Amino acid sequence: TVLETEGPSEKLRAALELVKKELELSQLQQKIAIQIEEKVSSHQREFMLREQMKMIKKELGEDKSDGTDKLMDKFKKRLEGKTVPKEVQESIEQEMEKFSNLAKESQEYQTTRNYLDWLTMMPWGAHSEDTLSLIKARQILDRDHYGLNDVKERIQELIAVGSLRGSVQGKILCLVGPPGVGKTSIGRSIAEALGREYYRFSVGGLYDVAEIKGHRRTYVGAMPGKIVQALKKVQSSNPLVLIDEVDKIGRGHQGDPASALLELLDPSQNSSFMDHYLDVPVDCSRILFVCTANVTDTIPGPLLDRMEVIRLSGYDLQEKVRIAEDYLVPNSMREAGLWPQVESESSKAPEEVVEPTAAVPSSESSEGVSKEAEVAVALPKASIDAKAIESLIRWYCREAGVRNLQKQVEKICRKLATQLVEHREKGSKQQEEPEKAPERLEDLELHVTEDKLKDYVGKPVFLSDRLYEGELP
Repeated sequence: TVLETEGPSEKLRAALELVKKELELSQLQQKIAIQIEEKVSSHQREFMLREQMKMIKKELGEDKSDGTDKLMDKFKKRLEGKTVPKEVQESIEQEMEKFSNLAKESQEYQTTRNYLDWLTMMPWGAHSEDTLSLIKARQILDRDHYGLNDVKERIQELIAVGSLRGSVQGKILCLVGPPGVGKTSIGRSIAEALGREYYRFSVGGLYDVAEIKGHRRTYVGAMPGKIVQALKKVQSSNPLVLIDEVDKIGRGHQGDPASALLELLDPSQNSSFMDHYLDVPVDCSRILFVCTANVTDTIPGPLLDRMEVIRLSGYDLQEKVRIAEDYLVPNSMREAGLWPQVESESSKAPEEVVEPTAAVPSSESSEGVSKEAEVAVALPKASIDAKAIESLIRWYCREAGVRNLQKQVEKICRKLATQLVEHREKGSKQQEEPEKAPERLEDLELHVTEDKLKDYVGKPVFLSDRLYEGELP
């Protein structure tokens, strides 16, 4: 264009425009080059300073490396002796290779470390040996619970089949019954009878699917689901997992947990249960699942279809009397300090006479201890009459379970303990006054009869066995 123009002034003007464009372009390129050089130099400078700091600390003997090699050795040591599935082993090797090349300052370092920590802590191939003795299992179940024959017979059937097969397979049982009949507490007894580890979690009010299936690893604070947490805690692939309050499971905008339980409680699918966090199949087929519920109406049909339902009815008067005499009264007496603590509490009869000596506080001075030891005498026996227990059940506690009965028995034991301590303090005070004859501790009567029941638990809640005593209105 410069050559095509006519006249020297026009050629100079055109040449000047071209020179200005080239000057602006070169200035822009120079600016970009300077910015890139500054950015690269800052990273290089940071890298050089870090390397120099490492060398200085190493020379001073204060070398604190990122510990990646130690963590790698720790993860490999955890896997020794475990039968890791092929798919899981491949995933662990890939993550370890990636983890070894990550810088500690990177955001993915901690995420990968936590993931490898969970993968290597899982009990791959580890399981506890099942107890295949029917007599021993029955003794353990009868020791802790009275009645519940349907549950005990089902556990005996499970052990009998396992004895013939050589191993007890995982099952899904659902105990349905009113509150206070022992659905939750019998879970630990079943685990002890089978010789398995025990883990319990409640799904009452649960509304997040991630509590069952786990979170995605990309989320902040991600964790596996409850089942993976249970396996990591018990370090056994065949524990007894008690899922409590399965009829009160919630449903929110974050999904339906009841539907998430379908895969877990399906015997044909839980052999390769997929947790969102681990993202590898986990074998849950050897886990014995025991669910508890008060009613089956609120349990979804597909979920209920996967469980074997065992219905537990309430206790009648005679059964409640036996439970109170064999379990509630002895336990409450020992909790209140009226009976001595023994290793085998169930072997003690509730009417047994016990004569423990008065306890001496360890915080007292040596003079006070010796003085207290001189006046230590045998405590009077504390007991509750059988007629009083029967009246307590008939006129105060008519619910299907024994939870309210346990509260009333504990209330009676607390009042007996209060009487004992007041009488002992009163006797100690009278010993300081020689002119008064001290009251002896063994003269105190701690026997609750039917006539004294009102003094301990108040007026009866129920006054008649019939709704209408006379003619119907």
